[in-house]
Amino acid sequence: MNILGIESSCDETAAAVVENGRILKSNIVASSLEEHKLYGGVVPEIASRRHAECISAVVAEALEKAGCSLDDIDAIAVTYAPGLIGALLVGVNFAKGLAVAANKPLVPVHHLRSHIASNYLTSDVEPPFLCLIVSGGHSHIVAVNSYTDYKVIGKTRDDAAGEALDKAGRTLDLPYPGGISIDKISGQGNADAFKFPHPRVEGAPYDFSFSGLKTAVINTVHNTQQKGEKIPVADLAASFQKNVVACLTEKLEAVALDFGFNKIVLAGGVSANSLLRAECEKMCKAHGWALQLPELKYCGDNGAMVASQGYYEFLAGVCAASNLNAYATMPIDEAIV
Repeated sequence: MNILGIESSCDETAAAVVENGRILKSNIVASSLEEHKLYGGVVPEIASRRHAECISAVVAEALEKAGCSLDDIDAIAVTYAPGLIGALLVGVNFAKGLAVAANKPLVPVHHLRSHIASNYLTSDVEPPFLCLIVSGGHSHIVAVNSYTDYKVIGKTRDDAAGEALDKAGRTLDLPYPGGISIDKISGQGNADAFKFPHPRVEGAPYDFSFSGLKTAVINTVHNTQQKGEKIPVADLAASFQKNVVACLTEKLEAVALDFGFNKIVLAGGVSANSLLRAECEKMCKAHGWALQLPELKYCGDNGAMVASQGYYEFLAGVCAASNLNAYATMPIDEAIV
């Protein structure tokens, strides 16, 4: 079964063809990242316009690289939530039109579910497992009971880990995306040079909070500037990254122990962070747990993960009518329309 996946939730316009949820046939990504770098972050209007300009060509290339025509496609999967609403609408409307024109089933896919599915593309991992989803907009600990059944055990109460890393990177005047820049420069710094707070959410032992951490690094930089001192960028980056990763891994470990999970999976853009990957490997080795990390090329947004999850949603009977809408927010465990 060949699924065409379409992704446009942020600044990547992507399409891919995946067979039976696991076999990659093509994966095309057109990013407007370089343009957003001029502004230090994603500009939603620019992202939406770039999606509209290139989505047709990206889908056509994905079909061509897969050696497929629309006749060979069994269903069209598209990200419909969550994300930038204007960007999502471009992908959803294109997919709806294509599905109607080609008389193909339309499968709506939740963005976070597809990030989890990125692991299905390069490994034989199967649910149930515990997944840490970390990205610029989301930080969740999710029990993946089946390919389409999820339970959120912990999540951020404010900023996502990726957002905190990006904002810290901007404060340190590092190139956008700040999280990637922090990861690169941290190897040159002393991770114990600065002590940052370790936020805890009262009454919610598995939830995260990163807004205080973000504020702490901003205040540290401002205080240093006011004193006329040189900002130790590498030390600050390393110390901040160490604290963010510690918050993530400590909660992940606590959930795994308390709920009896022995299979851990990472997903999302921040799952590419080298320290997070190393600390998760160390943690799982200490407990004898199995660990699955997505290949770096699948950590960011792409169409292959949408096609992969779309396959399992389609098998579960999930299909949308031509009035499918896009949603800026939606819980991962909410029933798909």
